[in-house]
Amino acid sequence: MRKYIFLFFTLFFTLLAQGQQKKVAFKDGERLRYKMSYSGFLRAGSAVLEVEERELNGKKVFYTKGTGWTSGMIKWFFEVDDIYESYFDMDTIKPYLFKRKINEGGYKKHRITSFNYDSNRAYVQDFTNQKDSSIAFTNVQDMLSSFYYLRNIETDSLKKGDEIELDMFLDSKVYPFKLRFLGREVLKTKFGKIKSMIFRPLVESGRIFKEQESVTIWITDDDNRIPIKMKASLAVGSLRAELERYEGLANNFTKL
Repeated sequence: MRKYIFLFFTLFFTLLAQGQQKKVAFKDGERLRYKMSYSGFLRAGSAVLEVEERELNGKKVFYTKGTGWTSGMIKWFFEVDDIYESYFDMDTIKPYLFKRKINEGGYKKHRITSFNYDSNRAYVQDFTNQKDSSIAFTNVQDMLSSFYYLRNIETDSLKKGDEIELDMFLDSKVYPFKLRFLGREVLKTKFGKIKSMIFRPLVESGRIFKEQESVTIWITDDDNRIPIKMKASLAVGSLRAELERYEGLANNFTKL
């Protein structure tokens, strides 16, 4: 289960929709909390996503923070404490600054990435290995900004079987992600019956997941477009993440 909190965030933050923009899907003050369980019954941890308006270098930006941690019995033998932060443009949602500080069972990383759009280069400070680097980039998002950028796009034109690609800058590299749209479904949740869209990320098999198509994610089919559920078959056991609490949504949370 190494890095499973990181993979949880990665899969959620890279969910994609396509079409033309309409309503803004998020705003200052939004907070989403998820509970994570292992093999369907054992509480594994929690994850929280938050949005704030802040100022960066004299410019108003959105600041987003994602945190994840293990709890209960899982924490006894595999402790996770992850923090992800992103500062991005309020209009274009292009990232300016991305911070990642993780501790996953003793596996640690602490990096800060600054995106320079005059030179189209990302400057990465690696505090763990005490090494800095400069990498050229074109049309990328960081792990958090991608989530909010793609939430803000219309989804009505999606058809079953559509495969959508996104490039994400992480740890001095550009990672391509591909997601397949599986259709729509009315999902039973603790909040009631929710219209949802179903996606399947095509992930690398062998290390963590049992097979390439072992992850399924449900997104609310409304103007908020928030992840509400995830199921993943791991090499050992399975992982489930479900929306536990929400506040500060930009639009009505539509329930049937």
